[in-house]
Parts: sequence; structure tokens; C-alpha cells
Amino acid sequence: MTPDIEASVTGLLTGNHRILAKTITLIESSLPDHQAASQAILERLLPHTGGAVRLGITGVPGVGKSCFIEALGLMLLDKGLKTAILAIDPSSTRSGGSILADKTRMGRLAADTRAFIRPSPSGGTLGGVARKTRETMLVCEAAGFDVIIVETVGIGQSEMTVASMVDFFLVLILAGAGDELQGIKKGFLELADALAVTKADGDNITRAGIAQRDYQTALHLLRPASPNWSPPVLMCSAKERSGIEEIWSIVLKHREVMTASGERDANRRRQALAWMWSLLEEGLRDRFDRHPEVRNQLPRLAREVEEGRLPPTAAACQLLSYLDRKTKPAIKKPDESNKLPS
Repeated sequence: MTPDIEASVTGLLTGNHRILAKTITLIESSLPDHQAASQAILERLLPHTGGAVRLGITGVPGVGKSCFIEALGLMLLDKGLKTAILAIDPSSTRSGGSILADKTRMGRLAADTRAFIRPSPSGGTLGGVARKTRETMLVCEAAGFDVIIVETVGIGQSEMTVASMVDFFLVLILAGAGDELQGIKKGFLELADALAVTKADGDNITRAGIAQRDYQTALHLLRPASPNWSPPVLMCSAKERSGIEEIWSIVLKHREVMTASGERDANRRRQALAWMWSLLEEGLRDRFDRHPEVRNQLPRLAREVEEGRLPPTAAACQLLSYLDRKTKPAIKKPDESNKLPS
């Protein structure tokens, strides 16, 4: 069934959560008709996007991302800020399935009608970021959300994916879990706009303080990504609701500084171009996979490479050469019926 584009746009602009959920499902669909409809909706919505705070949050498993996000989300709602959570769930590499349990982990936030939580399977994409997260962010902005939080699966160099689509990238750190500085990469620290040591309560406060000082020292040794911003290291406790307000204040301060310097707009322009190239690469790969000669020859060439009978470079060149071949149009025979007798 073809979606009603006009009804979808109208419903989204009025903040209808049911239509928002249906539109995101449309965006995530791989059906050609659904993709065409979602792009038509996005084009109509584009003038109504760009006003939200885009916040990416990541951290190692067990750091308490969901608890922190729920505490932050509830605080934002108390401030009158409509908040959308795009929680990316890991997909199984075998079945492609995912747990999608974020609404269970954020029970209080999920029960509030002012919030919108969308658990989406990562689909195995880099950094655990769902393939259509960027489009989903735009739809949420058009639906009137003031803050959009993207929760990622894990931690590592691949988190550059989420850092490239948000305004502020927050890294949550778990203190007292071994040698923290050895367990995190320099490149990852360079992505962070702020770090927060979680679970800073009870007997863990001392360890959290030590971790905070260690990371402050580590960050001083690195060149900041922006000449106008030095990432701070904070402590918080979702359990005691402490430190959450300070973290949000840092997010707002960063927005103010980056807007005044012009970096925020410049970053968003770069992100839009990077998004275009990413989509272009995906489209080219999709067309490559669907090319009839590629589909016909790929199993044989892959087998020869695997068996060591063909260099990978030669196989790749041969497969790419199929894209240059154009199907010759059929030569039409002249119509003999209209010829005059000689």
C-alpha cells in the first residue's frame, strides 16, 4: 500500500507520535516504493528541521547508558523540552534479529507521552548506528522535538559514525573496572566533546574521582578537535540523579560557543556532505550487487580467489569492468512494408 505523503507530512508537523513511528518504519524499509515515499516526505519536511539539539551518547557495555539517558530525559521533560531517544540495538550477525528492549530499560521515560523512544536494530552497520538514523533524526526534528539523543551500541573507533551526525558527543566511562586509560583508544578520546564518569555514588565515589583526574590528564595531552572547545570530564550518578544537570549545562554551553564561532553551522554542512557520500557509496554497492553479470560471475571469482587461483586484485578489476559494459540496443530492421516497388 502506497503511503499518503500529504497525510504523513501533516501528521508529523503536528507532532503525531503514531504517524512518526509509521514514518520511521517507512524510512527503515528496503522496499523501493517505501524508499521513494520516505524521500518525498523528507524533502517536504526539510525546511522544518535543524532546530534540535543532536546529542550522541556512547560507552562500554555496563556503563549505564540506558539509566543515564532515562535520568537525562526525565530532567529534560521537566524543563519542558520534548525529547526523542533513538536507541540503537545490536543486531545478530547470524539471524539479523535484535532485542529492542530499550523501552523496558527506560520504563519511566517510555511511559511519558512527551517523550518518544525508538529502538532500532543496528543491522550490523559500523558503530552500531542504524542505516537510517540520520533520516530519522530529521523526521523527529520536524515533529517538534527539542532534543534528539542517539544511544549507540558500544565503544571503539567505529563510533566516529555517530560523532559525525550529532552536535555533541558524550562518552560515558565506568570507573573501577580496571585500567581505564589502557582500555580506550586515543582516537576515541579525540571524538568526545565531554566525558562523564558514571555511577559516582556510594563506595564508588573515590574511584570515580580518580578516574576523572586520570582522564583530565589524558585529555590535556591531546589536541582538541575544536580551537574553541576543550572537552571537560564530569562525574554523575543516574541512581542519585546527581551530575545530570551539570552535564546538560555543558551541552548548552558547547552549543552556545560553537554557534557563536560559526563551527556548529560549518560542522552541519560537512555532516550533510558526508551523509551524501555515504548514501552514494551505499547506492553504488547496491547497484553493483544487483548487476546481472556481477551476480552471475561473483561466485566463480570468489571461489577462485579463495582457492588461490586468482589474485584478489584481478577478480576485483574483472567485477568492476562489468559496470562499464553497456547493453547494446537491439538493431531495428527497416520496415519493408512502406517501401515503394522499384
